[in-house]
Amino acid sequence: MSCGFHLAHYAEILEAAASGGYAFAHFEGAPMEGTVLLRHDVDLSLDAAVRMAEIEHDASATATYFLMTESVFYNLDSSEGVAAIARLRELGHRVALHAVYPNAPADDRFVPVVAWHNPDPDYMRSPLADGRINVMQAPWFDPATYRSDSNQHWRSGCPHADLRDGAFPWLQLLTHPEIWAYPGETMGQTMRAMLEAERVRRLQQLADDRIDLG
Repeated sequence: MSCGFHLAHYAEILEAAASGGYAFAHFEGAPMEGTVLLRHDVDLSLDAAVRMAEIEHDASATATYFLMTESVFYNLDSSEGVAAIARLRELGHRVALHAVYPNAPADDRFVPVVAWHNPDPDYMRSPLADGRINVMQAPWFDPATYRSDSNQHWRSGCPHADLRDGAFPWLQLLTHPEIWAYPGETMGQTMRAMLEAERVRRLQQLADDRIDLG
């Protein structure tokens, strides 16, 4: 099994978790033994998030998707944003806030869970004053039961083998959909592939808006 960053291997990770006897859970109450909390911080691409969500649905897995209200890359109030949220929910997933510190306004589009975007250590694991869950606070975060793919690099290694072996008591698994949905052996290659796909999409949007591209 190759540990490349592509959706086919992500499906293998989900299969490994199921084979290891894990159930998929959400940030609702303390983590239970034998569960995997699938967490997706959607930094750049709603399309990538929906594609990953469909892979999970096919694998009978559910996840929590953390979406930004302050992103410069997508707009949740646009028709695309509204459709993406609806599709994620239709596929059985939770939708939560991926906030830019210190702004984490309550929003009825989201379940009461927050993940900070590019957090600093001084607040990264602090509880929120209003009682919403910070995914990096105890008991939902423990370095021994946490894996992240940030910048297309696994911290502590790809978890698929340990999941298949049932090695974790429970796991919070953070992935970023754009890393998996676009091709590239490095983060730079993957981001350039995403930007090329975005260029094609934007050209079509201009044409749809009756912009003369001649």
